[in-house]
Amino acid sequence: MPELSSSEWDAFLELHPDAHLLQTSAWGALKSEFGWDVARILTGSGRSRDSFGAQILFRQLPLGMSVAYIPKGPVGIDPQIHWSDWDPLWSQVDSICRQRKSIFIKVEPDHWGSGDKDELSADISPQGFRRSEQSIQPMRTLLVNLQGDEDQILSRMKQKTRYNIRLALKKGVVIRSGADLETFYRLMALTGERDEFGVHSLAYYQRAYELFYTRGECELFIAEYQGEPLAGLMAFARGPRAWYFYGASSNDHRERMPTYLLQWEAMRWARTRGCTSYDLWGVPDLDEHALEAQFTNRRDGLWGVYRFKRGFGGQLSRASGPWDRVYHPVYYAFYRLWYKYRAREVAL
Repeated sequence: MPELSSSEWDAFLELHPDAHLLQTSAWGALKSEFGWDVARILTGSGRSRDSFGAQILFRQLPLGMSVAYIPKGPVGIDPQIHWSDWDPLWSQVDSICRQRKSIFIKVEPDHWGSGDKDELSADISPQGFRRSEQSIQPMRTLLVNLQGDEDQILSRMKQKTRYNIRLALKKGVVIRSGADLETFYRLMALTGERDEFGVHSLAYYQRAYELFYTRGECELFIAEYQGEPLAGLMAFARGPRAWYFYGASSNDHRERMPTYLLQWEAMRWARTRGCTSYDLWGVPDLDEHALEAQFTNRRDGLWGVYRFKRGFGGQLSRASGPWDRVYHPVYYAFYRLWYKYRAREVAL
């Protein structure tokens, strides 16, 4: 079947309101403007829920080669079934990847498990794939249940987090929404420098906001005190799920707890969109026992954000995969070495 246009892909996704945001045509459009090529393929007619498909991202490499990536897909497939049932799709994936001289394709399915040891040991690579040590998106997250009224949601949070939300209100923190991407980017750049992580360009965040806001799937929040921006958050929503992808804060007035109120307002916005789950997107890849035992003493990597995020009462979940399907083993070996030692990079 030929590649689908963005409108044809959107028509297919209407049958799958629970499909991940990273499989939407808007996400493909965003990535296509910042260094990726996009292809969308489908099995069947696409007019029934029995069809399944994938939006594939391609990154060009020297010598005409590329790497391919399916983020949080394919769509329409239960990741717990045998991957052999997906053969009609993989044959199309193989064909397009070979046309584009892909060294390999990385697949990170949209499936979360509890992350306990028994489940992880049973998470075996499907035939034709190999388990990858290199994930693009976070392996673990905290999923906040947005069902019930606001008091019920707050009751599932830790007492200190509830206190900090109310403290921010008491101390005069105000949350506004709008398209102030320049302020948001200044906060992002400051946070990236302070916490040592990579950030995208202003143009990238601007385009992400434009693409999803027009669909009613994005909102930008800025926390202020007496007109001074203290923190920013860009949240996304689709179907029953919402995601916290990008967040930043200044070094000033941190005692006013602006980031706590910011998250709470994003959750309230997600509820108005009909979302029942809010994905806090990224904590250290350890089981809950290890996280709880170490978070008070660790500040490196994602440990600082875990200390913050744990208070919102989310369920710790671990992603299935990632898996690589290799087309050129020698190039693949060199790519893995490069990836291991590359400079810091922004996943989303």
